[in-house]
Amino acid sequence: MRPFITRLLFLIFWLMAYRSSVAQAPARALRLDAAVEMARGQSISAKQAATQKETAYWRWRSFTSDFKPQLSLTGTLPSFTRSFVEVTQPDGNIAFLPVSFNNSALNLALSQRITRTGGTVFAQKQLQRFDNFIQNSTLYNGIPMAIGISQPLSQFNLWKWDKQTEPLQYNESQQQYLESLEQVALDATVYYFNLLIAQVNLNIAETNLVSSDTLYKIATQKLSLGKISQNDLLQLQLGVLNAQKDLASARQGAEVAQLQLKTHLSYRGEEKLDLAIPLPGPAFPVDAAKARQEALNNRADAIAFKRRLLEASRDLEKAKSNNGFNATLTAAFGLSNRGNQPLDIYRKPQDREFIELEFSIPIMDWGRSKSRTATAKANLQLAQQTVEQDKMSFEQEVYTQVTLMGMLQQQVNLTARADEIAAQRFQIAQDRFLLSDLSITDLSIAIQEKDRAKRDYILALRDYWRAYYTLRLLTLYDFEQNRKIE
Repeated sequence: MRPFITRLLFLIFWLMAYRSSVAQAPARALRLDAAVEMARGQSISAKQAATQKETAYWRWRSFTSDFKPQLSLTGTLPSFTRSFVEVTQPDGNIAFLPVSFNNSALNLALSQRITRTGGTVFAQKQLQRFDNFIQNSTLYNGIPMAIGISQPLSQFNLWKWDKQTEPLQYNESQQQYLESLEQVALDATVYYFNLLIAQVNLNIAETNLVSSDTLYKIATQKLSLGKISQNDLLQLQLGVLNAQKDLASARQGAEVAQLQLKTHLSYRGEEKLDLAIPLPGPAFPVDAAKARQEALNNRADAIAFKRRLLEASRDLEKAKSNNGFNATLTAAFGLSNRGNQPLDIYRKPQDREFIELEFSIPIMDWGRSKSRTATAKANLQLAQQTVEQDKMSFEQEVYTQVTLMGMLQQQVNLTARADEIAAQRFQIAQDRFLLSDLSITDLSIAIQEKDRAKRDYILALRDYWRAYYTLRLLTLYDFEQNRKIE
């Protein structure tokens, strides 16, 4: 009869303490997959990634437009001058004569870049009007039609290299956006489990306080019946104080973790987030060779390897091209005329030819050109070595993550089983203590093992899901669905 009464008292005390401990503000239930989707959809980090993607898109549009025909209208309208100008007289003297005129011009030009050679072909029309307000006269000059070319000779052709590097940089930005979203998901997982662990610690602390307080009250009755020593009662009382201290610390940790998760998710709600313990992740095979290949095919870093080598080669060619003879040939052919009326320039226009060769030949530069070339060669070698090292580290990181995934899947199963056994052992130990068949020390050990097993299980889940999203980040491949992440 006495064991039954003892159990009944324990149940009554426990229920009273539990009801007081769970009287909290309303909370919103949240699962891991929902938190990840929320982070991808509304977090500041996700919005920043989208903005960077849009910026890269418009940069790419601007680049491609540079290689399409350009139609432009330029001019000076008006260009009025009223002043005195210096005029040399026939006898050699200087006279300052008044002038008042307007010299306006319009030029319509259609141009097209030649990527292979770095030159530009163009067609143009031009009209010029000169008004002499002192003599009250007007003259027109114009080019009805002209075509020409401006071609650098033996010069560095930046357009040719941009045609190779800019597409890589654009593709790199697209993959970087996908990586940013996966990084957002990974960060959300980290913050989720930080809060989940804090909430589990809080729940353990609340439960331990309830159990410690109830056991202390029951032990007080046992002391009066002579079934427990004063030392054991003091140990239980000390357990109550420690449980109160642990509860205060756990509440503070939960508040901090709550704020961090809400901040990352850009969550504006006032209610607290009540996190669900995720299920063990899906078990799926991950082939290391396939993971490596997908990472090389999809990651922005893999694209950056090619771009960095191209940029180093570009800088070397630029250094070599700027070391010697540089020239630009400009040639144009067309028609021109003048007259008193605008249409006069179209009546029997005369041939117009223009050719110009502008060149530069270094004679003495004190080794500057040679030093620039040597520096560019050294930078190319350094870029090749750095890329090779980065590529090895890149592949090693993928391989390590694949190996870790298999280990963590097994770890989750082991800790889940240990959590079940520890919970069962604690229940048995608690029942034995109520029957005065177990010491305080053994009961404390059972409580500690129960708490440690629960935490180990949550930590194993955390490590698995972090590895799961890290693998997605490193490969941009969904091995669970067997498809690329887009």
